Amino acid sequence: MESARLFALAQEAAKASYSPYSKFRVGAALLCSDGSVFTGANVENRSFGLTICAERSALVAAVSAGKRDFVGIAIATPDADYPVSPCGACRQVLSEFLKPEAPIVFGSSPAKLVEATVGQLLPSDALHELADR
Repeated sequence: MESARLFALAQEAAKASYSPYSKFRVGAALLCSDGSVFTGANVENRSFGLTICAERSALVAAVSAGKRDFVGIAIATPDADYPVSPCGACRQVLSEFLKPEAPIVFGSSPAKLVEATVGQLLPSDALHELADR
C-alpha cells in the first residue's frame, strides 16, 4: 500500500480522537504484511499518564486480533503546523513489532509529510535478544 493511502487512513482515524484536554488529535494506520490495516486514535485521560497514543492504540488492536507481522505505519497530526514524530514510548513499542527498515510516515497534512524508518527514529534499539529466551 502506498504511503499516501496509508496516511489518508491515519487522517481519518484522527477524527475518532478523544482529546478534550490537549485538543491535539492523532490518528495512526498500521499496515500488516497480509495487507490488512488497523487504525487507532489517541485517547486522553485527565491523568495524562493514562493517555494512550494513536500508534499504540493501533498496534494493540492489531495484536489483540492476532496480528504480529507489520510492515509500516502512518501517523497523522492534523492539529499541528508541522510534522510531529512519534513519542519515545511509541518508538519503543513500534520497535518491538516492526523491523528497523519498516517505513514510518508522519505529518500534519499530505503536503507536510516526513518519511523515515523505525531504525532512523530509534537508532540504538536494544534487548531484542530477550525475546529468544
